[in-house]
Amino acid sequence: MKIKNSILFLMISFLILSCDKQNVFDEYKSVGNSWNKDSIVSFKLSKLNPKKQYNLFVNVRDNSDFPYSNLFLIVSLEQPNKQIKVDTLEYAMANPDGTLLGNGFSDVKENKLFYKENETFSQTGNYKIRIQQAVRKTGKIAGDKQLKGITEVGFRIESKE
Repeated sequence: MKIKNSILFLMISFLILSCDKQNVFDEYKSVGNSWNKDSIVSFKLSKLNPKKQYNLFVNVRDNSDFPYSNLFLIVSLEQPNKQIKVDTLEYAMANPDGTLLGNGFSDVKENKLFYKENETFSQTGNYKIRIQQAVRKTGKIAGDKQLKGITEVGFRIESKE
């Protein structure tokens, strides 16, 4: 019975994902059981149409081991000419009662976090995205060495058209 349910779930997921016409790039990378503050998750982006506008998202999969209500990230976008734009971002990850935000049926939640809206990629060549966690305990300067509860980090680009 479990095998039939798993196959049915995979088939439905495939159909839903194949109908996603806005998706230009969508990739995840595992960070293990905890995300080290020195670990940078990076993605190479290529073949982006300079005449189109895109919405950019950071995707995060977390579980009930995540101890905070917010997530702080440092995201850098390196252009083909090596110019780098850096943003420090904060996202709510839990409700006031402590339940995790995001989509998912179990204790694993998937969060699609807005990064940039109506972004254009006017230069030809490869762009690079780098994402690093920057979570700190209240009153502490040094960041959390190991951020528990984050299992995967992803990046998604959707076409505006």
